[in-house]
Amino acid sequence: MALAARALWPGGRALARGLGRRPPPGLLVLGRASFAGAAGGPGPAATARKGSPRLLGAAALALGGALGLYHTARWHLRAQDLRAELSAVQLSLSGRLQLTLYQYKTCPFCSKVRAFLDFHALPYQVVEVNPVRKAEIKFSSYRKVPILLAQEGDNLQQLNDSSVIISALKTHLVSGQPLEDIITYYPPMKAMNDQGKEVTEFCNKYWLMLDEKEAQRMYGGKEARTEEMKWRQWADDWLVHLISPNVYRTPAEALASFDYIVREGKFGVVEGALAKYMGAAAMYLISKRLKRRHHLQDDVREDLYEAANKWVAAVGKDRPFMGGQKPNLADLAVYGVLRVMEGLEAFDDLMRHTRIQPWYLRVEKAIAEAPR
Repeated sequence: MALAARALWPGGRALARGLGRRPPPGLLVLGRASFAGAAGGPGPAATARKGSPRLLGAAALALGGALGLYHTARWHLRAQDLRAELSAVQLSLSGRLQLTLYQYKTCPFCSKVRAFLDFHALPYQVVEVNPVRKAEIKFSSYRKVPILLAQEGDNLQQLNDSSVIISALKTHLVSGQPLEDIITYYPPMKAMNDQGKEVTEFCNKYWLMLDEKEAQRMYGGKEARTEEMKWRQWADDWLVHLISPNVYRTPAEALASFDYIVREGKFGVVEGALAKYMGAAAMYLISKRLKRRHHLQDDVREDLYEAANKWVAAVGKDRPFMGGQKPNLADLAVYGVLRVMEGLEAFDDLMRHTRIQPWYLRVEKAIAEAPR
């Protein structure tokens, strides 16, 4: 659809980027040409009013001005139509995708993907994965969530890793490239983590694979693109590691967290009971180890508060979102990570003791108001 739109109307994207600028010079020339023709034509009106050159000039000026305004208004209306056509192309692309998200509801990486899908009004099915048996993803050699299956016509693509899923889908929506081509830009790579365990990493996962014009249209400049990538990575590399130590900070908080996990997750009756009490005890102890691994403060809340205030400072006071007038991928990533704590003591403390609540509520509202 996007390729067809480009072929039928190759100048569309350039014109859409020009919204709000002055009308093209040719339109102004058209107005001036009309004015010159009216002033220079010797027709009956000119002959009848030889003695009234001022009146003739005023009439010609009015006619030329009216024509100029007409062409200017017509150009603005056409620009609006073209912008609507571009939005329609994007909506058509999203409508062709059938998406299935395999997730744990309380996983911050899965929450990031849902925030992206909801904000972009992409319909999707959810399959809640049993965290013990993982039978729902037995089809996949990649054993982590989220996993997204994307059906596009006869092609079924599996996308792994939350940041790859988001970058690939956004690239598809902006450029119209087929997903089967896009996912080749994010190859998996085996690596060893700090604990000596083999893990799968994905190259380029914070990059959107756009050409220069598409990137300019989306970001407006290199600084905005670099900023978005930096804070998306910060959400993955730092913010997400503050969640577990904070929601399992005390035995009572660990129990409340697992009560929420069992309630929202996919557990059998016996599995749920075991997970709630044994899981809470285990994660309380593990959270202490995570605290040492990530060199957190004695009171891990302080690290959470510092991270939230650092994010708010990066957004600044002069824009509602890091993306300007609407959330960008960094806004959605940070929101998605923090959202998994809703209903828990850590979330309430975060809202009370930092400056993040106004921004958080704005993102929440932007997602809720996204066209469905």
